Amino acid sequence: MKAMILAAGRGERMRPLTDMIPKPLLPVGGKPLIVHHIERLSEAGFKEIVINLGHLGHLIPKTLGDGSRWGVQLIYSDEQHSGALESLGGIVKALPLLREEPFLLINGDIFCDYPFNPNFDLQNNLAHLVLVPNPPHNKKGDFGLKKSFITNVEQKMFTFSGIGYYHPSMFKNIPEKKAPLAPLLRKLANNKALCGELYTGMWYDIGTPQRLKEINENF
Repeated sequence: MKAMILAAGRGERMRPLTDMIPKPLLPVGGKPLIVHHIERLSEAGFKEIVINLGHLGHLIPKTLGDGSRWGVQLIYSDEQHSGALESLGGIVKALPLLREEPFLLINGDIFCDYPFNPNFDLQNNLAHLVLVPNPPHNKKGDFGLKKSFITNVEQKMFTFSGIGYYHPSMFKNIPEKKAPLAPLLRKLANNKALCGELYTGMWYDIGTPQRLKEINENF
């Protein structure tokens, strides 16, 4: 199974930090945030990692290289000329690199200790989403979980972690254009096409300078 790290976003909420450096290269614990993902993916047994490039994207391969220092192959999906395509558009553009097998997708602006699994079995589901308890900045949550199925409305709601396992067929016939992933997930949740789990371990959404400061203070 391949993994993909979404790393093309402009990081508007992170400005001015992201005026000169792409958000995935911001330091956490003394090294770029994206390096933590690569290290953990390598330790889990992943061998090929796709990274999409957008805002200041040329700095990412310049910093990371081909991945050989971590024992993986880094494959870059370049969106710098077309403009960042957001999450769904970025996935669709990268599909030729991801091929026909299920893949793991990770948001580049989170920090966690979730156990990535290169042998995860989607069974007959189109995707498996990892949910987490709601952080202070997302108290209402995003999705519910009922008998392992993702739902849009539930008495108890949770936050989408930005981690999920996806089957490429989920994106069949979707045009390559700028678009977010959330509307598609909500549509499929209505059809009970998504399964999921609640993860209660370490997880941070590093979306603002204050949250970046907090995680580095507690690292």
